[in-house]
Amino acid sequence: MTDLQKKIDSMVDATQGEIVSFIQTLVQSPSLANDEGPIQELVSEKLKSLHLDVEKVPVLFDELISHPAFCGDGFSPDSRVNVIGEWNNNSNGKSLILNGHMDVVPTGPEKLWDESPWSGSVKSNRIYGRGSCDMKAGLSSAIFAIQILQKVGFKPNGNIMIQSVVGEESGGCGTLTNIVNGYTADAAIILEPTSLKVCPIQSGALTFRLKVQGKATHAAMRWDGVSAIEKFNLIHQSILDFERERHELFEVDYYESKDRVAPINIGTIQGGEWHSTVPESVVAEGRLGVFPGESAQDARDAFETHLQAISETDGWLKENLPTVEWFEGQFESGQTEVNHPLIQTLSDCYLQTTKDTPIIEGVTYGSDLRLFTNHAHIPAVLFGPGDVRLAHAANEYVEIDEVMTTVKIIANMIVNWCGGDFE
Repeated sequence: MTDLQKKIDSMVDATQGEIVSFIQTLVQSPSLANDEGPIQELVSEKLKSLHLDVEKVPVLFDELISHPAFCGDGFSPDSRVNVIGEWNNNSNGKSLILNGHMDVVPTGPEKLWDESPWSGSVKSNRIYGRGSCDMKAGLSSAIFAIQILQKVGFKPNGNIMIQSVVGEESGGCGTLTNIVNGYTADAAIILEPTSLKVCPIQSGALTFRLKVQGKATHAAMRWDGVSAIEKFNLIHQSILDFERERHELFEVDYYESKDRVAPINIGTIQGGEWHSTVPESVVAEGRLGVFPGESAQDARDAFETHLQAISETDGWLKENLPTVEWFEGQFESGQTEVNHPLIQTLSDCYLQTTKDTPIIEGVTYGSDLRLFTNHAHIPAVLFGPGDVRLAHAANEYVEIDEVMTTVKIIANMIVNWCGGDFE
């Protein structure tokens, strides 16, 4: 371990209380979609305290709507802002974006939580609350990596850009705004919860609405009607088979299971209007997984072709075809080559910090990575503290030890990627 690494480790350990307190403050500021303003003020003030060049960037749908990656999310088209803080933005060295989203998903029934979803409480070396894992701890780790480097007297040769964005959970309008406005760098790290795995590959996820028609009649004469629920059940079972068939067609490396790369899920179902009436319609909403290397349009076409084929096997559905609407989140797949210098450098920093070889793995969820790789042509990787399985769950939490390790790794990443000197 070099003298600089020892200084970084020591300073991070000494700053743990401040890091934890800041994450608690962020968690205690609810930041559901359309309500990210207060938390962005907190981030802005923190970045200003580090003497970064801080800017607020309005998210304006009028500037995004013609972009092929734009996903209308049904929220405000003009009242949300990103926050950007730049360190050493006049340099000519290698640059790095550290990106994280401040919007969070709804809490669900609060009775499922042991405490308030916004408590930010610390128990058993964990920080609890909505957004703790996904991903306020991750972005905080990047911010404090800069603070630590400043305290040990390091001055980078390349620009480091903190991007605190909105709208990731519902389509990525925040990061897309930054791209459209020309904010760029030589590489990007998105501090999503990966359990400290290095994740340069992401599957895509396409939101759909499926409508199935039936024929209503009195339940006492059920045989004279056609239950849309029964017809949907036929389709749903076929979708599960379709998911298995797709996984047999695609060969994808760097995934924990080759059968769990691009899942298809039905998330909501609404059917029928009265318990004693044969239901005449079902509306189901879900998400279709997109394989790495597969285009979003090819995935949509495959799904619609499957629905057509299964409908041809049923007399009613053949004459009353189900319809599909694609709406809101349309996350493409995306990837950075695993031998790219970004991945190699981050892996080296992980090894130097933890003395363990990092796990390189693809993720099954959509993220802003695909915006960087597909549309900004910036190599990007997902890396951060927290278990994604906790991200949208009740009693969400992040391990403090993982946060501290992330701060150390990101600080070393800045040193190794951007280069620099001591003042």
